[in-house]
Amino acid sequence: MDRHLLVIGLGYTGSAIAALAAASGWRVSATARNPAAAPPPGIRLLPFAEAAPALAAATHLVVTAPPGEHGDPVLAAHAAALAGAPLRWIGYLSTTGVYGDRGGAWVDETTEPTPAQPRSIRRRAAERQWEAFADRAAVDLLRCAGIYGPGRSVLDDLRAGTARRTIKPGHAFGRIHRDDIARAVLAAASSPRPPGIRVLHLADDEPAESAAVTEAGARMLGLPVPPAIPFETARASMSPMALSFWAESRRIANARTKAALGIDWRYPSWREGLAAILEGEGRG
Repeated sequence: MDRHLLVIGLGYTGSAIAALAAASGWRVSATARNPAAAPPPGIRLLPFAEAAPALAAATHLVVTAPPGEHGDPVLAAHAAALAGAPLRWIGYLSTTGVYGDRGGAWVDETTEPTPAQPRSIRRRAAERQWEAFADRAAVDLLRCAGIYGPGRSVLDDLRAGTARRTIKPGHAFGRIHRDDIARAVLAAASSPRPPGIRVLHLADDEPAESAAVTEAGARMLGLPVPPAIPFETARASMSPMALSFWAESRRIANARTKAALGIDWRYPSWREGLAAILEGEGRG
């Protein structure tokens, strides 16, 4: 059966998803901010505004675009095309931020979202918009923890001299390597499933405090460990975005997700993930 994947948003994560799908034999189209750029191998690029014909032919859809003040941009721009699209599966990349603050407690795939930050409230609203398609397609809400990978990790911050070792005991959070996201998305899209809604947690196996990861990253690079800064001291110079991050704490369980997809993470914790980044740079 022909499988045509359309990726809305060929950014950091969308590029990894599209590349893995193309390498696995899928027909892949994707929207990009600069559709005139040379496309990755096996991927047809198109402007976001001209995605309607691709939607009319796609069997599978991945949405990485974040919602704006007025809702999901894909639904706002392409509602008519989506209404007639022959989609069998929709994967919406969301955030574990929809769970709000849990005081460091664990949440699993059955936990009811309680978003508190404005961006998380918008994400939950966008999730509900995509849930409306569950009467005719399988809809996966792919809630991602902190995304990192090559070119986007604490290693880059340490090299740039911008990394901080902020101390807030008990404030642990999950991460997920970009390539594990791609593997999970493709596993979800590849498994036939009847229409309905499923929540998947794309988060590694070991939530960890930011300071611990920063310290270990510095030692991996052979750089001085940044000085410890108590959170109450650091908060005075934090941006509103950073403050909102530190205001919430939760640990993300993923056992149901891995069982449903039949996979284990290639990088079950930040240790393996950072080591792989260094190895990819020829430093491992």
